[in-house]
Amino acid sequence: MSETNIHQSPLPDIELPDQLLLPYVMARAGELGDRVAVVDGFSGEQLTYAELDDRIRRFAGGLVAHGFGPGQVLAIMAPNCPSYAVVFHGAAMAGGTVTTINPTYTDHEVRHQLVDSGASLLVTVGMFVETAKAAMEGTGVKELYVLDGAYGEVPAGESRLDELFGEPLATQVPVGLDDVVVLPYSSGTTGLSKGVMLTHRNLTANVAQSLAGAIPMDGDSFVAVLPFFHIYGMQVLMDCGLRAGCRIVTMPRFDLELFLRLNQEHNCTRAFVAPPMVLALAKHPIVDNYNLSDLEVVFSGAAPLSAELAAEASQRLGCEVVQGYGMTEASPVTHATPPRQFKPGSVGVTLPNSETRIVDPATGENLGLDQDGEICVRGPHVMKGYHNNEAATAATIDAEGWLHTGDVGHVDADGHVYVVDRLKELIKYKGFQVPPAELEGLLLTHPAVADAAVVGRPDDEAGEIPVGFVVVKDGQDVSAADLQAFVADRTASYKHVRELHFVEAIPKSPSGKILRRVLRDKA
Repeated sequence: MSETNIHQSPLPDIELPDQLLLPYVMARAGELGDRVAVVDGFSGEQLTYAELDDRIRRFAGGLVAHGFGPGQVLAIMAPNCPSYAVVFHGAAMAGGTVTTINPTYTDHEVRHQLVDSGASLLVTVGMFVETAKAAMEGTGVKELYVLDGAYGEVPAGESRLDELFGEPLATQVPVGLDDVVVLPYSSGTTGLSKGVMLTHRNLTANVAQSLAGAIPMDGDSFVAVLPFFHIYGMQVLMDCGLRAGCRIVTMPRFDLELFLRLNQEHNCTRAFVAPPMVLALAKHPIVDNYNLSDLEVVFSGAAPLSAELAAEASQRLGCEVVQGYGMTEASPVTHATPPRQFKPGSVGVTLPNSETRIVDPATGENLGLDQDGEICVRGPHVMKGYHNNEAATAATIDAEGWLHTGDVGHVDADGHVYVVDRLKELIKYKGFQVPPAELEGLLLTHPAVADAAVVGRPDDEAGEIPVGFVVVKDGQDVSAADLQAFVADRTASYKHVRELHFVEAIPKSPSGKILRRVLRDKA
């Protein structure tokens, strides 16, 4: 491959950390001491940096005494709360791997992740115990622990998480920088949900790359409503926030009025959001009731944000509204907008210590400035691969280490990247990944369905909504509402098929691949 038209970051390279995740993220705990690290936006429960460090060490010590360590996987299925950081980083300090599960998943979806990840412990909160117990059946998970009093009381007979706490662990359990520390699940560019193997090196590199100039934070205060189970919330909010000594105010789900009140009460200087939240900030009348004058920047990610909406929100809030870009497979940030370098429609510039190339999907050749092609990235933040799936890994990361994003865009003369289209099939509903293949497979299990396809349709509020197309078997009688309810009963709410149309045939290529563009035009 020619080195021509490989785009380096306009930001200077940095010295990447040679540390494991927990020692790196919590390196300033002793120095920060009594500064508040994490606050529960609902209850007001808070942990200082010293208290958080102590709880992480005691949880890690308890896990080690319990026999948990390198090569083992702890699953956490919980909303954002201060204890999330304790469980996540305690398992990492004990040398294990964490797999983060969306708490709105059905037991079927949870079971798939528990089995595939090989989890042996599951941590949840009271309100999700029933789902967790149903999901554990037939898996390698033999023990369930419940966070005490956080979002539902611990049911009688269930083990409290506090029972796992022990003597504080003095030092990190030795593991390699290239050992997997977290296993979030992503659909990647296509297909079903897959475990993304992210190493200690991946995560610490991306925290350092992000904080070095593109997303500078130092003692900032912000509301963490983007979920920690998702790579954006996990890395940009939790890990970058702790490394930078921030005050992180947790919310379990987005509620506009509470979000605004917490921003006002905590004098928040930053807001990390997804496009539907930018829409609310730009247009909802209730925003005028709150003082957001401390906000310096609103950073949007997880889905495309239009230049027009960013400008409208910026004018109303009186601060920069910028966006970044990335994917779970890149830990996740690959591009971000540095302060005072905003360009309308741009997702920012390539992070330090990494590279971008724009590839012609037909020929594989590198393209020049302002030419649209598939965005590919390379750097220390690119995943180790997909868990138990070498074929999917090879299809996503080529022999030269380039991660193929499945998105189409271009680079301008200033190094700013613009995402204009998508090669990949993934639907983004309010920033959440909706894999069409999963919904299609589910629809095909219905006895009345002969064939099915699902595509995304643009939507002002959600970004995209899943739209289904179904061919009904001869002699069968079924309504759109019946099939939508069938899917809804078996999936998390964001995966629900919002529209469903009956067609005589699903358009396909000679090789049998669904022609999604044809269906998107219909939608």
